Amino acid sequence: MRPFGRDGLQPVTDQKRNRQSPPPGWDEIVPEVGPEPGDHVVRKRQWGAFYGTDLDLQLRRRGIGTVILCGISTNLGAESTERDAYERGYQQVFVDDACAARTAEEHAFAFRTVFPRIGRVRSADEVIATLGGPPAA
Repeated sequence: MRPFGRDGLQPVTDQKRNRQSPPPGWDEIVPEVGPEPGDHVVRKRQWGAFYGTDLDLQLRRRGIGTVILCGISTNLGAESTERDAYERGYQQVFVDDACAARTAEEHAFAFRTVFPRIGRVRSADEVIATLGGPPAA
């Protein structure tokens, strides 16, 4: 893999992108959330999780038709992924209090105007309750 950001898209834009290298370990998955044996890890290369990855293939192989979206950058990464998932026919649940954007306005816009049109908006507590509660310690 090329140095951070060098394998990303390089569009000509009106707004300059800030390309700072993240701190070491920024992309490591914390042990509390996995991965577990048999899990498949998808490494994103662009804003959307489907672009340039085998995510769609892996979900379909496993018979998964619903995705739960949360993460950093509500209006960039999460929104890019949800639009692509919608176009691929997935049912979606968007977790409002498990996403974040640079500003409250950016976050609220996606959850108020975009996500409800193509999926269901829920809180983390509602998703956890639906899935049967937190795992036993």
